[in-house]
Amino acid sequence: MGPSAPPPNYNVQTDSAYHYIPTKSVCIIFLVMFLLSGLIHAFQAFYFRKHWLLATAFLACVGETIGWAARYRSSLNYGTESTPFLIQISTTIISPTFLLAVYFTLFGRIIFNLGPQYSREQCPNSQRDILCLVLQALGGGMASGATDPSQGAHLMLGGIVVQLVTNTSPVALITFNVLGAEFLWRCYNEKPLRDATSATSPEASSRSNASLQSSNVEKEEVNLSYSYGRLKAVIIGVVISNICLMIRGIYRTAELSDGFNGRIISTEVYFNLFDGAMVVLATFSLNILHPGYLLPWAI
Repeated sequence: MGPSAPPPNYNVQTDSAYHYIPTKSVCIIFLVMFLLSGLIHAFQAFYFRKHWLLATAFLACVGETIGWAARYRSSLNYGTESTPFLIQISTTIISPTFLLAVYFTLFGRIIFNLGPQYSREQCPNSQRDILCLVLQALGGGMASGATDPSQGAHLMLGGIVVQLVTNTSPVALITFNVLGAEFLWRCYNEKPLRDATSATSPEASSRSNASLQSSNVEKEEVNLSYSYGRLKAVIIGVVISNICLMIRGIYRTAELSDGFNGRIISTEVYFNLFDGAMVVLATFSLNILHPGYLLPWAI
């Protein structure tokens, strides 16, 4: 389907919801890349039996694919249709949240398998990510249903800011990576922070001592079967992805701070570089350094 003729007296600055016309080739490239990464994630989730990745990494790619398909649609109608614009801004804001869920879930499962006594961080920030996701979804819904989308934009901004400050700020990023590195070092060198029994949650402590002993046996088998380097590779992948999402979060915060009419949101190259490219790098990093073959025991 080719592009339609522009409306009479068309002015891209005032008539396009983007204040520019999305470049078709760029939209196609990102659409194909997210579709490819999503298909790989789906295959990996089933092949390695990591089905929880379907609700996280795969879902993130689905959302990004929908968003870039909507941007491609906008490139065919000169950005004059509001529905594709609102679809793409909602999906590209919400979708990377599911990638963050991958890292917290993975870190939590590694801690559970190798021993909570080696980690300072006992509970991943999944509840906080859910709050951020709800705020962003509500903001997208308000923006799509209102004649003035600025209120919805500020609500989405609130969700991103909470996520940025708590999860993807430089301080939070460094803290997360330091905690992961410390856990890896303590586990490898058998230097727990506390006794195994005191490190368990109230729910876990209700399990029998036999379960704890079984966990210790499993840990020893893991150490014999899988090298320190594999776990280190997964952590490197998490660091790369987190840096990409941090850059993306800073950009989206600046973009939405002035609503839908700011200078940053009106510049296509910023979006392509600081949003699309960063999320592509994050999701393909997970494809390449996949826990399914690096850490098959982290179930």
